[in-house]
Amino acid sequence: MASIPTISEIARLAGVGTATVDRVLNRRPSVNADTVQRVMQVVAELGSPAQPGRPRRGENFRFAYVLPADEFPHLGLIDRQIAQSAGDFRHQHITEITHRISASDPACFAEELSKLHDCDGIALLAPDMPPVKLAINELARAGIHVVTIFSDVAGSMRETHIGSDNRAAGRTAGLLLARMAQPGARDTLLLSSQATRMSAEIERRIGFAQVLEERFPQLRLVRTPDLPADDASAADALKQFLSGEVDLDRVSGIYNVGTGTAGLARVLVEAGVAGRVGAIAHDLTDDHRALLSGGTLSYLLRQDIHYCVLTAARVLRALCENVRGALNVVQPRVEILTAENMD
Repeated sequence: MASIPTISEIARLAGVGTATVDRVLNRRPSVNADTVQRVMQVVAELGSPAQPGRPRRGENFRFAYVLPADEFPHLGLIDRQIAQSAGDFRHQHITEITHRISASDPACFAEELSKLHDCDGIALLAPDMPPVKLAINELARAGIHVVTIFSDVAGSMRETHIGSDNRAAGRTAGLLLARMAQPGARDTLLLSSQATRMSAEIERRIGFAQVLEERFPQLRLVRTPDLPADDASAADALKQFLSGEVDLDRVSGIYNVGTGTAGLARVLVEAGVAGRVGAIAHDLTDDHRALLSGGTLSYLLRQDIHYCVLTAARVLRALCENVRGALNVVQPRVEILTAENMD
């Protein structure tokens, strides 16, 4: 029995790209008539390719949510939200599978990601690294739809990103803390982060520095060295940094773009400046809720995780069904939480 041709084989014989073959097979516009004829001639000779990214009649869509395996509270929030959305998925005839892959080695992450060929679509939270981009591109060429959630992998063949504007989040944090500063007295703002490969955290750092440079040049921005991800180690590293590099009496605020916030808050409490030094972090975890309620954190920046999880499934299903406008996504806003307006 002759083997089923792949999209790549058809593209090679027709002298076009795999994306063009995909558009022709799914009758999408923007392909000229001569190209359509060449592609369809090859298909007539070889047969139709298998398209794992398209639904089969009578079966559920099979979507994978892929998250880093790190045991960070904000990843736990996302994981729980996916599990709690099981009823919505069943109603939409979606079979959801959650994969947790270690992100410590991007090459290993990419290798595990590339094995998910039995899915119709993938919603992905991943480090923005070349091996991951290549794995996404291979999945896309195989006809599997990929969208990124919460943190983007720009430059890959993912079809859209679902999540708030992280650079705007960083700018928001900068604006809030700058308004709490006192030029000439308490004029120093700290920016703390980890050695991150997540584009979301990198974008937050950029936005924070941008708004201070543009609107508050009289303030001093000091970035901490890359901090460890866990709370205890982050606290130790920050204490060591503050003891030698920064006059804490001049610090008016600290913005933490990623993990380790509870550890940083502990340092502020032990130094006796909690509440006087403004502090901003991300995501409404249990620890952050307590810190915000107690006044150690001034603000929390949050996006609607429930909305992002369900929108990812909706977009993937629309892509599988070739729905016009499938990529028209309303992105969630950056929400500013205080002790007075928590859920």
